[in-house]
Amino acid sequence: MKISREVKTALLVIAGIALFIFGFNYLKGKNLLSSDRTYYAVYDNVEGLAPSTPVTINGLNVGSVQSIDFNGESGKLLVTMNITKDFDFSKNSEAQLYEAGLIGGKSIAIVPKFDGSGKAESGAYLKGTVKAGLSELVNQKLTPLQEKMELMMVSADSVLTNINDVFDANTKANLKNSIAQLNSTITSFKGMSASMNTLINDNKDKLDNTLTNVDKVSTDLSKLSGSLAEADLKKTIDDLQKTVNNFNTVLASVENGQGSIGKLLKDETLYNNLEGASKQLEQLLEDMKLNPKRYVHFSLFGKKAKQYDTEGNEIKNKD
Repeated sequence: MKISREVKTALLVIAGIALFIFGFNYLKGKNLLSSDRTYYAVYDNVEGLAPSTPVTINGLNVGSVQSIDFNGESGKLLVTMNITKDFDFSKNSEAQLYEAGLIGGKSIAIVPKFDGSGKAESGAYLKGTVKAGLSELVNQKLTPLQEKMELMMVSADSVLTNINDVFDANTKANLKNSIAQLNSTITSFKGMSASMNTLINDNKDKLDNTLTNVDKVSTDLSKLSGSLAEADLKKTIDDLQKTVNNFNTVLASVENGQGSIGKLLKDETLYNNLEGASKQLEQLLEDMKLNPKRYVHFSLFGKKAKQYDTEGNEIKNKD
């Protein structure tokens, strides 16, 4: 059977179109000759993810990202994944978006679950999650540190401003004067120290003699304290205590009015009698001063002395 040129041309065009479609899908990561499965995941942001990016399970490449497009009018992104490996997992498994390296770029790793909730069939939606990458972790750590650094810089600037306000021209001049006076004081102290060293060196022999005498005195005191320790101090202290007790007993007796001294101090009658006798003695002495003739009479011719009554009147005798 002879095939016409037109049929050959048509078959060639159809084969070219099929080859183009197969090659295009193959470049996109989809093999039209295999029984691949398609899964979907929705993300808020997939920056760094591109079509044909590998999809892995436990680090093994099991497929690739087929397409990325908007999921309706929500603004979220729908990622279509083509899985070529015949590996079953639960429909509750996650499609985790993670950073593939330090220089950027992201990939998707399916985190399989085997919870018995049913097999994830082709066309199922997997839960899209995002794993924080190194850059994001660094940003999370550096952002609070940056804020603290900014606050510290503001505080340091405020402190420097206050220091500049405090250290005005007068303060700087006073500070310079204080440093100069301190330097002078240190110089004086240095000179005084040199003088003391010279004085000590000049009187070294005297100081040695003085220290020797002090050592001798301390030795004598040690011997004296030893002699006192050997003495019978306990008996002396006991005798002194007995004397004090006896004295306290005597004082208690006097306080209670016992004995001559106690009666003299406590007996009011004796005190009153002594006071009356003292007054009478005083009156007697006064009267003797005023009227000495009443008490002393002297006559060469034997004249009889005059007599007086108790009130000082002369008693006339009737002869």
